[in-house]
Amino acid sequence: MTSIAGLPDFLLYLGTAAGLTGLYLLTYTLATAHNELALIRRDVTAAAVALGGSLLGFTLPLAVAIYNARSVLDCLVWGLVALVVQIAIYWLVRLAVPDLSRRIEDDRAAAALLLGAASLAGGVLNAASMTY
Repeated sequence: MTSIAGLPDFLLYLGTAAGLTGLYLLTYTLATAHNELALIRRDVTAAAVALGGSLLGFTLPLAVAIYNARSVLDCLVWGLVALVVQIAIYWLVRLAVPDLSRRIEDDRAAAALLLGAASLAGGVLNAASMTY
């Protein structure tokens, strides 16, 4: 039975991560000036690339937060930090490319790749910073 002794903690952290990821997706899609899900449903690849990069940029530090967490509260706090960092990255890219949302809506790959890459790079740095 020792092989499943950690199951309750696993489920607790997995549920916490799923909840934080849902909160992230909700917050991110409300923060952007375009509707990612509607665009993805219309097969706009740029929207999927940008959202996918952002999601990876969030979940990478979240995984590190789970790994380093001393408690679920610790995990929640660092997960929220990762959320804030990703929203900030979106706004920084939007400052550099003011018509970012229009470009993504028009399925222009360059803007989507820049946003996705910036989100992933920010997530890597965020995750590395959590390995204190």
